[in-house]
This record gives sequence, structure tokens and C-alpha cells, in this order.
Amino acid sequence: MAKTSPIEMRLKRWERKKCKPNSLPMLHKMHVRVGDTVQVIAGREKGKVGEVVRLYKHNSTVIVKDLNLKSKHKKGTEDEPGEIVMIEGPIHSSNMMLYSKEKNVTSRVGHKILEDGTKVRYLKKTGEVIDSVDNWVKVFKEGDSE
Repeated sequence: MAKTSPIEMRLKRWERKKCKPNSLPMLHKMHVRVGDTVQVIAGREKGKVGEVVRLYKHNSTVIVKDLNLKSKHKKGTEDEPGEIVMIEGPIHSSNMMLYSKEKNVTSRVGHKILEDGTKVRYLKKTGEVIDSVDNWVKVFKEGDSE
């Protein structure tokens, strides 16, 4: 029986990361999750707003929809010609803040426990709760359709 690893992305040979005793790379906690709306606060894409599509916890990077586009050259086959495809590149999670669409402001994230005992994240500036049930249902439905 082969054990499956929970890590989705394979580390390159030259990427030296701190490892746990079981030789898996350390996974970092991040303040953003899939489905969050974020604004980039540093780098080439500074000031742009987008939605988080994917997380890479081993190096704290995030892929945001339609931001940090890179060109990838695909080799052609007998059936299809080669082409140049634009793909989203990863951005470090420290270069982004959560964004409120209603108030159009960025804010740090806070944690609080509601009356019914559920722990949720909220925006500190506006008090807006991020982790709503509707948001998670939408994220999981989009994940199943892909």
C-alpha cells in the first residue's frame, strides 16, 4: 500500500524548504482562503482586486483570478498546433489584503465567535463577516464543476 501525500504541488530539487521530521515540507497558515476577494498591495499588480482561486501552503503563495498573467508556450502535437497560453502566476500571501466589495476598502482579518458558537473571520475595518455559509457553498460547487 502506497501512502498518498496531502501536498498537491511537488517541490523542485532546488527549492530547499524547512521540513518536519517525516520529511514533508512545513505548511504555513495564511490569512486568505479560496473564494476570498483580495487586493494586491505590493508588486507589479498593486491596487488590483481579484478572487483567490488556489493556495500553495508550502511556500505561502496564492493564485488570484486574472492577475499576474504569464505566457506559457505549449508544444504542438500531430493533432493540434502549438500555442501561447496566458496563465495566472502565484503571488505571495503577504502582498495582499482582504477586500470589502460593499465599502471598497482593504482590511486586516480578525476572528470572533458568534452567538451560535461558530468561529468566523471578519474584516476589522468594516466588521463584515467573511465566512458565510453561502460563500462556502458557492466555492464548493465551483470546485465540483471543474
